[in-house]
Amino acid sequence: MSRVRMQLLTGAAILLAGARADAACCYFSAKNVDILQPSQKVFIAWNPETRLESFTVQPRFEGNAMDFGMVIPTPSQPKLHEMPRDFFKHLAVCTILKKREFARSRLLPAPRRGLPGSSKVKALKGLENIQTTSRVRPPVVVLETGVVGSLDYKIIAADRADDLFGWLKDNKYHYAGDEATLNHYIQKKWLFTVMKIDTMQMKKNKDGSFLGEVTPTRFQFSSEELVYPLKITQISVKDRTEALFYVQAPQKMDLPGDMSYQYNWVPMLQAASGCTPGGLPGRSADWLKAIDDQIPAILKRGRELGFAFTAGRRPQPTPNGRIPTTMEWSRRLTATDIRMLQGQAPYTEVVPNVDEGFTRADINDPQKRDAVIKAIHARLARSRQDRPIGYLVRHAPADDVKNLRHLAGHLLEGQVITKFRKTFTRDEMNEDLHIVPARRGQHQDASEYEEMLPTSPP
Repeated sequence: MSRVRMQLLTGAAILLAGARADAACCYFSAKNVDILQPSQKVFIAWNPETRLESFTVQPRFEGNAMDFGMVIPTPSQPKLHEMPRDFFKHLAVCTILKKREFARSRLLPAPRRGLPGSSKVKALKGLENIQTTSRVRPPVVVLETGVVGSLDYKIIAADRADDLFGWLKDNKYHYAGDEATLNHYIQKKWLFTVMKIDTMQMKKNKDGSFLGEVTPTRFQFSSEELVYPLKITQISVKDRTEALFYVQAPQKMDLPGDMSYQYNWVPMLQAASGCTPGGLPGRSADWLKAIDDQIPAILKRGRELGFAFTAGRRPQPTPNGRIPTTMEWSRRLTATDIRMLQGQAPYTEVVPNVDEGFTRADINDPQKRDAVIKAIHARLARSRQDRPIGYLVRHAPADDVKNLRHLAGHLLEGQVITKFRKTFTRDEMNEDLHIVPARRGQHQDASEYEEMLPTSPP
């Protein structure tokens, strides 16, 4: 059997005479060839009414294989779609946290301080698509073949893990895992999408190894629950893998149990309480009030898990290597947000230039000085009246903002985007990942996070 190493998080499996693959999968590589996946980005959309799920994945790979393949399990036959190459870059720009800024003068002798920054399908083809390996065994069925972007893929079904292994071998895929893991999905009657990757599309390091990301691919399928295949990824993970999730659903979403972002979110809100003019933004104060009687238990459980919150710093691993999930952005999308993606609404508020029309020479001119200073102060007073707690500002290159149009049609009005980051250790990958509504008891977490939170009084 081949030897594989990978870091990723999802339910798929890699294959092939190389080493590498996509997320939500497990990777296969040839003997003595390694593949690492230090991180991956995932966009998941979930419609609980139609039971339709889709996930778009873009893993980052490092390895010395010339090519490699991957197998991605899903509960039902998926439809595959190529996504924009920079899809996750666009998501990152769209979810940059805003910060509060005041108008200020650069010409007045004593500029006023601004508000401090914050911590921020194709149908089953006929019997001609049924393929079996050379040995006598229950068949492996090829349900669909095609090309998505530059990737060739096959969607297959198998009744037994050993049949699947045989098919992979006969089709020049080299598997590097155990039968038990694939059998986990076969017993649930999941299907497998098999893809091959050419590393010549990626950057080559000086040592001959490859480094890069595969063009994002969307898998859309029916599912009774919002599940992300995680167990199979464990095969290729050496120690841990980091995943950045964007989840779009009718409500804010979270990871279950001890993986919940609340162990970092609650102390983060507590640290910012009393430090923000106008109070905590995004209904965060309402959330703390709703779960007030549960907060001691949340904090106690966080301490038991070894999680230590430090304002303004990313969580550090516990002695057993675990890192709490962190929420990085959350918002229910409005019509204005969609117009912003289309270039019809501003990306950010603009702080007025109270010095406009004046120069340093005007300040130094004895005859103009008093009138200019008076005019600037009047503008400052007007801006404070218009925006008593400041303007919500964020910055991105103009071309990046323009390219947000590629998200139109993918991000939907009325849906909630929850962005959170989780680093998984191997022992946290024993089961597939179920993503659940963000709630504590009877209380749904509807707090939003789109602006930086301060950690000390202004």
